[in-house]
Amino acid sequence: MSDLTLFALTIIPLIFTPGPDMLFILSQVMGKDAKAGIMATSGVCMGYMVHSVLVALGISAIIVAYPVLFEMIRYIGVGYLLFLAFTLFRTALTKGSDLSFNKKVAKSPVKKGFFTALLNPKGMLIYFAILPQFIDKQGNTVVQGLMLSFIFIGLCLVVYSLLSVVFAHVVRGRSIQAKQQKWIDIGSGSLIMLAATWMLSNS
Repeated sequence: MSDLTLFALTIIPLIFTPGPDMLFILSQVMGKDAKAGIMATSGVCMGYMVHSVLVALGISAIIVAYPVLFEMIRYIGVGYLLFLAFTLFRTALTKGSDLSFNKKVAKSPVKKGFFTALLNPKGMLIYFAILPQFIDKQGNTVVQGLMLSFIFIGLCLVVYSLLSVVFAHVVRGRSIQAKQQKWIDIGSGSLIMLAATWMLSNS
């Protein structure tokens, strides 16, 4: 349970980092209401489920056939997290602009959310960066991979749904100010940096 808790704490800042999926969900809220955002969230999570199955099976196959490659993937994953952290720091330290949204409402938020997540390479990269760090090669790697993936999907469902409700009642019709976005980027980057450092020390 401690490993699962640590995994959850590691991915939460990644979930809060703005990306295509989050921006699409919030655009539905801004353009219509919280219900549209929650519907978009369900579609995004279904897209993540496809990623989770592919990655869990792929990592398991790599562990069995190419254990050295699996270790390389772990280090590449840590490097990717460090890259994300430095990117967030750089964005925060440069002169930014308000985070705006395309308020066009999709005819089918669930379907559009599904394809937004499915075609988003960031989601797949996060899976490959994070999952190998928490998989025990001596256990059932497929079950472990799927369990970790479903925790990620569950947290996305909760976080994005709550954000949809908050945006609908608090910031609907407005944009996130550059100063606010700056501190969001710094906070997320710091947490991701800590997670990557911990993973590197335990590799």
